[in-house]
Amino acid sequence: MLTHNKLIRDFIPNIITSTGKSSNTRILDEAEYATELRTKLREEADEYFAASSDVDALEELADMLEVIRALAVTHGADPERLEQIRADKAAKRGGFDQRIYLIDVHES
Repeated sequence: MLTHNKLIRDFIPNIITSTGKSSNTRILDEAEYATELRTKLREEADEYFAASSDVDALEELADMLEVIRALAVTHGADPERLEQIRADKAAKRGGFDQRIYLIDVHES
């Protein structure tokens, strides 16, 4: 028996059952869910940094995006609102497309 004690994607219990195995799960309350989503984001970020190929990195980024979308809901916004906030920030401050690296700032 493997013990995981972590938030999983919705279809994982069915996938486990389809392989002839069984599992124990429970539904988290709102506070636990928010905490476990944050933990899951760290887990996915660690997996992203450990990725050894572009394909693996993109898989981990997709996982992170799924967690981020769920986290937006815990903060009272839907993924579309999150995207609007992102777009507004990009319009005001830019994105990261130009690859600008700030070295220092001098006082006048």
